[in-house]
Amino acid sequence: MQYLKAESFPAKNWPQICTALQTEKFLRTNGLEIESVDGPPSKMSTTVVVRYRVASRGTESEVTKNSPESGKAKPQDEAPSDRALRLTAKLRGLLKDEYAEYGGGEAFLRWMRSEDEDAA
Repeated sequence: MQYLKAESFPAKNWPQICTALQTEKFLRTNGLEIESVDGPPSKMSTTVVVRYRVASRGTESEVTKNSPESGKAKPQDEAPSDRALRLTAKLRGLLKDEYAEYGGGEAFLRWMRSEDEDAA
């Protein structure tokens, strides 16, 4: 969230985030397919859960084609679990600073679930 604020992203604009995470461009670029989308009927809130799976081996993502690491292992030589780990490794620690700002994971979740934006 800190990053979104720094980029002047409007507060409480979750529909835009939810939509972006489900676009064909995002899926194709990251070699993913949507397995399911859980949450409220609108599928546009902070409680939406999007479950992805790595696209079939026949589908090569733009990231894999253009990646400098693409010479290391070709997609057809890579196990699905290894590919999933490689694609998600960039997400590790993404919210680390945000969690610390709110006093840890539990405090962050309390803040996210609260109605008051200033609650910390």
